[in-house]
Amino acid sequence: MLGIVGLPVPDETLLVFSGYLISKGQWHPVLAFGSAFAGSVCGISVSYVLGRTLGHAAVERYGRFIHLTPAKIERVHQWFKRFGNWLLSVGYFIPGVRHFTALVAGMSGLEFRIFAPFAYFGAAVWVAFFLSLGYWFGENWKSIIVVTHRYTVPVILLFCVALAILWLLRSRANRRAKARASLATQSESRD
Repeated sequence: MLGIVGLPVPDETLLVFSGYLISKGQWHPVLAFGSAFAGSVCGISVSYVLGRTLGHAAVERYGRFIHLTPAKIERVHQWFKRFGNWLLSVGYFIPGVRHFTALVAGMSGLEFRIFAPFAYFGAAVWVAFFLSLGYWFGENWKSIIVVTHRYTVPVILLFCVALAILWLLRSRANRRAKARASLATQSESRD
C-alpha cells in the first residue's frame, strides 16, 4: 500500500520475493495474492482520494514553485481524459508513473465508478505478474528483479509507441473514410 501511495518501498521486489516464498511452500498463493492486491487497491484508492480532495488546492498554492500554471494543469486534464483510464491499468508497470496516475485521476474529477475498474484491474495484473515471476524463477528471484528494473520501462515505452502508431493509423483511416463519404454525398447531391 505504502509503495503505491508513493513512499520509497520496493514494491516489485516484495512481490517477487513473495512469489518465491509461495514456490517454497512457505506462503499460501491465494492469501499472498489477496493481501498484495488489497494493499495495491488501498494504496491507489488513497492516492485517488488525495488527488480528489487536496489536489487542486495544493497545485494552486504551491504549483508556481514548480512552474505548474493553470494552462499546464488544463492540458494534463485534457490528456488524461483521452488516455488516463488505460494509464491507470498500465501505469503500475512504470516506476514513478503508478504513484501519480491516481492523483491525476482524482484531480481530473474522474468518477470513482470509472476509476475503480481500470485501477483495480491493473492492480490484479501487476500483482499476479510479479508474484508469478518469483514463483517461476524461484531461487533466481534476485536476478529477475535486476532484469525487470532494467527492461520494464523500455518495454512499456515500446508498447505505448506501438499503441500510439496504431491509434494514428486508425485515426487516419477514419478521416479518409469520412472524406470519401463526404465526397460521395456531395457527388450524389449534384446529380
